[in-house]
Amino acid sequence: MGLDLTDYLPIIIFLAVAVVLGAGFLIAAWVIAPKDPDKEKVSAYECGFNAFDDARMKFDVRFYLVSILFIIFDLEVAFLFPWAATLGHLAPDVAAFTFWSMMTFLAVLTVGFVYEWRKGALEWE
Repeated sequence: MGLDLTDYLPIIIFLAVAVVLGAGFLIAAWVIAPKDPDKEKVSAYECGFNAFDDARMKFDVRFYLVSILFIIFDLEVAFLFPWAATLGHLAPDVAAFTFWSMMTFLAVLTVGFVYEWRKGALEWE
């Protein structure tokens, strides 16, 4: 009636394999990685352009507009998957409300996308 530790054997094996793989990857990266990085490799690079000294310097905001569009449509897809998976299992009145709620959500996103497109946010020189 005591505690049977053999029930935990798969968890212990899983943890051991994870630790060995993690340590192996760290050691392999340390051994294989180049030891003489050049100036360009270690320079700061963020947000699609090189780092600059003056915070008041002008920069192109189109990168941010495209990234915001990506985040918006990525979230849209994240909402569409569970919605589509559960829509058929709902009661008819709830399913109708859910369907039209999602159509409204998609319409708002489409209007925003068309606005961005017409303003030229997706045009690159």
